[in-house]
Amino acid sequence: MDIRIIRDAVTRRELNDMAKQQFGDMVKAVVDVDQGIMAIGGELHSDEEAMLLDQGSVQKNLWGINLYPERPLPEWIEFDSMINVRPSGGNRSRYVENTEIRNTITIIVNRLVEG
Repeated sequence: MDIRIIRDAVTRRELNDMAKQQFGDMVKAVVDVDQGIMAIGGELHSDEEAMLLDQGSVQKNLWGINLYPERPLPEWIEFDSMINVRPSGGNRSRYVENTEIRNTITIIVNRLVEG
């Protein structure tokens, strides 16, 4: 599946179709918290991260998440990815530890995903 950079919008139905083609119930995504965009459709978060870096994103602004389009809104974003491990930046685990960053990611994803 091709990686897509989402700047405007994608539907939950599209995400659900992608999930079924790849992982069953989940789509990997990388969010650029500075530009307010995300990459979806990669097999690995690192592939999506690389595409965003090639397009001018800065690594410190990129966070890996998993989207579960069939889950209810409060539960559909999972803040877990190997690309989130960056001890020098204060994030010592796969989880996005900073509440502000998680809130920003949630706002961006909810803006970019319709329905």
